[in-house]
Amino acid sequence: MSWDSVIERNAASELSAARLVSQLRACEVASLAFCRLLERWGRGDAVPATPGGRQAALRRAADRVETAIAGLEQPLSRYLLELEPERAEGRSWYGGPGAGELVEWRPVLDRAGVRACPNRVAAVYLELAVLVRALQGLADSARLESAPDRDSLWAGLFDLRENLLDGALDDLRALAA
Repeated sequence: MSWDSVIERNAASELSAARLVSQLRACEVASLAFCRLLERWGRGDAVPATPGGRQAALRRAADRVETAIAGLEQPLSRYLLELEPERAEGRSWYGGPGAGELVEWRPVLDRAGVRACPNRVAAVYLELAVLVRALQGLADSARLESAPDRDSLWAGLFDLRENLLDGALDDLRALAA
């Protein structure tokens, strides 16, 4: 079982579940690519080989994530509307950023020859790492047959939406520009 089975099992319609799963997958893939790019630079792996190439790679990665997250707004909002509990008593099923995700990106960006606001990079990296970890945690809970109840699923997805659409999206647009 994976996280998409939890989404599908709690959906009001197959169509809303399919749209959300598809867009969350796009967000997950783009987020992993963005985070791995930065992590490679953090380890000293200077690929692409030139600072201009690395600058372009960061912009492309940010643009892909921005596109995926912007496309998430409608299917996630629709799914949340359909899933909305009668009482808002659920709690989010994922945690905040871990210590391993708190990285000072200025020296990494400087060493890579990339001009980007390190605070924006750090904020985006944290939000995307939380998204990826949340989806992995949801998949783990599905495999262990301890998936969150509808109220908690709603609360967690609501929190993800707020973090991504109200925070990370603006930073991604700035990085992609």
